[in-house]
Amino acid sequence: MMNPTHIGVGLVVAAPTLILAPEFVVPAAIGGMAGGVLPDLDLFVGRHRRTLHFPEAYWLAAIPLLALAAIRPTALTVAVAVAVVSMAVHSGMDWFGAGDELEPWERTSSEAVYLHLRGRWLQPKYWVRYDGAAEDLAITVVCSLAGLLFPAPIPTIAAINVAVAVLYALVRKRVPAVVDGQL
Repeated sequence: MMNPTHIGVGLVVAAPTLILAPEFVVPAAIGGMAGGVLPDLDLFVGRHRRTLHFPEAYWLAAIPLLALAAIRPTALTVAVAVAVVSMAVHSGMDWFGAGDELEPWERTSSEAVYLHLRGRWLQPKYWVRYDGAAEDLAITVVCSLAGLLFPAPIPTIAAINVAVAVLYALVRKRVPAVVDGQL
């Protein structure tokens, strides 16, 4: 799934703070969005969907961090807890999409996300056919609506996120040609 989808989901992950800890909603939203992006930094360092994607291990870290945020709520503990939950959700979500190949609509990859604790890859489920597909964009739009519940500047960030998602969805099928230097 595309990064704007993970950012929108990060806003949904942060949404419970609107009721549970309203004084920390902006740090929670920033943590959720940042956690939505961080696993994909392995596009630039290491192996994508393996180096920084930990579908099971992030949950092992998230549980005590959530407990700490509940016991000692500060902007930092809440933001970090929400970020790690968002990272865990991101890593799991990638299993339901395509593989990490350049043309995922071709379905040539059998590697969706790596399970470090089991030492194996999960196969893509293709519930979201590829990053930037119509269903991916729909998830981004729906989840980014959660941003409207937060105070400024989060609604603006959510709107920019949707705009980026729309632009990416419009050009996604041209990306392989750009990477190959054909455009």
